Amino acid sequence: MSGISLITVLVITGGVIAFIGDRLGTKIGKKRLSIFGLRPRHTSIIITIFTGIVITTLTFGVMAAASDNVRTALFGMEKLNRTMQETKNNLENTQADLAVAKSEQEKTDAALQQSKADVDRLNRQQKTLEEEAAKLQSGITELESAKAQLTAKNEELSGSNEKLLAANDKLTNDNKSLEQRTQQLRDGLITIREGDIAFRAGEIIASGVIRGNRSVEDVAADMQTLAALANRNVSARFGSDRSDKEIWIYQPEYDAAVENIAKSSRDMVVRIVAAGNLVRGEEVRTNLELYPNSVIFRDKEFIIARPYDMMAGSDAEAEQTIMNFLKDVNFAATSKGILPDPLRGTVGVMEGAQFYEIVAQLRGQRGPVILSAYANGNTDASGPLRLKINVEKNTQ
Repeated sequence: MSGISLITVLVITGGVIAFIGDRLGTKIGKKRLSIFGLRPRHTSIIITIFTGIVITTLTFGVMAAASDNVRTALFGMEKLNRTMQETKNNLENTQADLAVAKSEQEKTDAALQQSKADVDRLNRQQKTLEEEAAKLQSGITELESAKAQLTAKNEELSGSNEKLLAANDKLTNDNKSLEQRTQQLRDGLITIREGDIAFRAGEIIASGVIRGNRSVEDVAADMQTLAALANRNVSARFGSDRSDKEIWIYQPEYDAAVENIAKSSRDMVVRIVAAGNLVRGEEVRTNLELYPNSVIFRDKEFIIARPYDMMAGSDAEAEQTIMNFLKDVNFAATSKGILPDPLRGTVGVMEGAQFYEIVAQLRGQRGPVILSAYANGNTDASGPLRLKINVEKNTQ
């Protein structure tokens, strides 16, 4: 039964019962009936109350009979509440499970995305590996080609192996020679420390002027003559302790010197100098020095003049004045092109008699004097420069 029908039935039924109750109460009141010995007025009230009870009871009865919801509300409310509470609890548990399931689903989705990313990465790696494999295959092909070339080269090198072995034997022999030379150098150092040095490094053993612009044979003959002079000078210096060996000149250096002199348009000053400190009994090793030659000073050519102020006129003052003047002469001569002695740095020679003659001229002199130097004969670059010194009284 629908709600509207139920309400209609209840209204009609209630009205009918109320009408019956009212009619019944009126009749009882008029007839002054009494129930249970009560007064008519009280009886009327009881009838009215009973009518209300009947209406209410009938109403609930009809509603209960007509509607399951009303029966449930009237008789199953506690059960309904328990059911609702259980349903609520189940709903909460279901929602919690749903949240967990949702979280698990999110994790599953993240894992799925990561799996997709891993798959993409693995695909890229696979592609890279495939490319590298192709490169490796290409490299293997190149290596096989290179191997074939190396095999051919190895055969060629095998053919050269005998030459290398021969060269190795030669190097071994050269190494033995170097070891012997090293031992000789050690012995030479010991000799230098303990022995008697006859020539110092750079000292001139022999020198001479060799004309240029000639055949190699003529120049070589003059070089042999100069070498013979050097041997005589060594013999004179060493005396009885001289070795039987001649002076040693590095052959390529000697050949180059001969060729340069033969090609030169000018005469060359050739010096044979000691390559190191030479000790008695030691092998005489030398070097060659070449200088272009020309006439530096003509006979009686003026070289230099210097004024001096003589204070005491003593022999010591005179000697010191001459020595100072000779230093200036030496500097002027070397500046113009005369080759100095490698050890002493001097370019000229002066006899003792000439030196003391000039000292005698200066002895007793007081006041300003002028010393002047002139070349005593033509002098080329090889020297030595021979001097003529004049002493003049400075009258200015």
